[in-house]
Order: sequence, then C-alpha cells, then structure tokens
Amino acid sequence: MPGMDDAALTRAIFARSWQCLAHESQMPAPGDYVAETIAGLPVIAVRGADGVIRAFRNACRHRLSPFTADGTGSCGAELACPYHGWRYALDGRLKSATGFGPAENFDARALSLVPLPLKLWRGFLFVALSNEAGDFDAWIAPVTTRLKETPLEGWRFAARRQHDVACRWTLYVENYLEGYHVPVLHKALDAEIDSAAYRVTIEDRIAIHHAPLRPERRDDAVYEGLWAWAWPNLGINVYQTGMMMERIWPMPDGTTRLDYLYVFADPNADHSATFAMSDVVTAEDKMICEAVDRNLAAGDIAQGPLSPAHENAVSYFRSLVAEAALEAAAMTGR
Repeated sequence: MPGMDDAALTRAIFARSWQCLAHESQMPAPGDYVAETIAGLPVIAVRGADGVIRAFRNACRHRLSPFTADGTGSCGAELACPYHGWRYALDGRLKSATGFGPAENFDARALSLVPLPLKLWRGFLFVALSNEAGDFDAWIAPVTTRLKETPLEGWRFAARRQHDVACRWTLYVENYLEGYHVPVLHKALDAEIDSAAYRVTIEDRIAIHHAPLRPERRDDAVYEGLWAWAWPNLGINVYQTGMMMERIWPMPDGTTRLDYLYVFADPNADHSATFAMSDVVTAEDKMICEAVDRNLAAGDIAQGPLSPAHENAVSYFRSLVAEAALEAAAMTGR
C-alpha cells in the first residue's frame, strides 16, 4: 500500500486483533504474571489477590517504564516500577507515586494502568491490543464448535519453545495456510497424513485444515486432531492428548519468531516424540521460507499464480491484509 510501510501495516493489523497471550496455568497464584511484546506493544497480565487475571499495557503511567522484562514470574503483592518506584495494586490502581512530592492537580485515580480487553477461552488467555478487535466469541466460534468435546480445561502448560525465522511474518503465515507443500517438503509428516485428501476451508477469519490420517495410521488413533489458523497470526494445533498454540510474532527487524505454547493432559509425561516431530517440520518450513524471502527481497522476479485447489487460504489471507491496509490508510488520512 503506497504511503504505508510493512512495519506500520503490521502494527495496524495487530492493534485490532485478538492475541493468544498465555495459558492460565502459567499464573496459578496472586502476583504471577506473563509479559509479552506483541508487534511492538508491551503487554502484561497478572493474577490479582482476588484470583482474577487482568491485562494492562506494560508501562508505568509516569515515564512509561515497563514493570518487567518479557517472560513469566511473580511480582508479589504489587507492581513496582523499576525506574522511579511508583507502585500499583494488582488491579491496576496507583497506590503510591513514590517520592513524587506535592503537585498541583495531581490525581492518582487518573493514573491507573491502562487496561486491555482479556478473554479466557478453554484455559487460554487472549488479549486485545485495543478496543477495536471485535467480538471475541464470534471470531473463535469455528474452533470452539470443533473442540466442544475435547476436554481442554483439564490440560496444563507443559513447555514453551521458540524458533527465529529470517522471513517476514506474512510469508510464514502463507506457508502455514496451505498443505500443497507437504508431500514435497515434509516427508515425515506426509507419511502420517493423507496429503491427497488435504484441503483447507475458510469460515470467516478462521482457516480449518482437513488433513486425515493415512488409513494404516487410523486404527491406533483415538482422535485425529485439528489444525486451524485464526487471523492474523495464530496456528491452533490439537493432538490426541494435548495441543500447541503457534504464535507467529513479527519482530522489529522484519523477521519472525515462532512462539510455541504447549499444553497437555499430563504435562509431566514424556512428550519428546511430539517435540521432535515439531522440530523437524519447523526446520523444514524455516529453510524454505527463508529462501523464498531472499528471492522476494531481490525484487526482480514476481511470484506466480496461486492454486485454487490448494492455496485458497493464502489468497484469502492476502485479501485480509489488503483490506487492513486500506482501513489503516483511511484512518491515517493517507
């Protein structure tokens, strides 16, 4: 879109979206927190003394210092700014502007932390980076319907694994949205699923992957799982006894971080085979996406047409990005 660079468009997209932030089992006690920076916007969620988890911009209202670095931990009974010592209750109220001194028209009530919309879905916490993300339940409904019999609420956080990929986040999403490449690129995965029957259907801003197991693999399978994608950057990968939320984060340098959040029915069981398969598939995707990104950056060859049979979701995603660009440009007056 003329007049809007990739970074500005990415921020505009993410500022109007729901983002999977954490699993509630990562914050079992009052004062436990999870902090993330999502498309340049710092977020913190903390469990209050009343047991309620709330989300805020991770910024003190004085000089905007973050309270914590990204990650998990406990802040105890309050959030304390490491810069000038301002202290906030776990519900976001300013308790003390430490050492600030007398000031005309100073109103502590106007300096509470900036709250963010937060939703709990089947044990997962989703945060909206603004009030323009739309109706959460309507957005996630296609996945909710398909997982209504899966006992997700009993599953617990097991691991977080990250992979850095030298490509733009939109390119990696496009890779996630089609199974056309599976029989060529993912030999181990192709041995498990019937790639000839692979298809992707669209329900509003959710893409559902239909990838049935090969006939010889079905006898031992209680549940074939679910692969889904939710606009703009979330892969939802459900197995027989667990699942992985695949957050495709845009990084400031134009690269991508894959942030995998695993939960299992038994988080202490041996999940090495699941991790090993994930690592193999991710390494293959990383290799090809980085190579494609280099050719795109060269700028002297245009990509060819998309397959209607296999890349319908890629086309749909591109239309959503173009729509977001138009909306963002209109909002900025460009």
